[in-house]
Amino acid sequence: MIDIYTDEYFMKEALKEAQKAYDEDEVPIGAIIVSNKRIIARAHNMTEALNDATAHAEMLAITAAENFLSSKYLNDCSLYVTLEPCVMCAGASYWSRLAKVVYGASDQRYGFKKAGNKLFHPKTEIISGIMEQETGELLRSFFLKKR
Repeated sequence: MIDIYTDEYFMKEALKEAQKAYDEDEVPIGAIIVSNKRIIARAHNMTEALNDATAHAEMLAITAAENFLSSKYLNDCSLYVTLEPCVMCAGASYWSRLAKVVYGASDQRYGFKKAGNKLFHPKTEIISGIMEQETGELLRSFFLKKR
């Protein structure tokens, strides 16, 4: 039997959230959180709508997942996000103890890699480059439109 619940499958769901952000004139980043192959949280950037610099897709998804599970820990959960998390979001994933973080496009300017992998919990698996072309293209399109 073929398992349709691949990293690409879930990244496509995160990309749907990024498209919502794009449509709302927010930086198009989307995130979902998965537990036992089930999406338990969805979010996209809302920094403009909420007038909140911390309203990144990852932060909103983590909060929603913790509320869904009634737990501050997401030990058995995976975060799928369309862009490499920033330092703030990497730190939040550390404290929530996410089991896995999967991201699409790299962020040379604000991504966590500038500070190193120590921002994540030691048990967190990190996977990069999933649907990198598609996730990066949405961001490029957004910023071209802004210029």
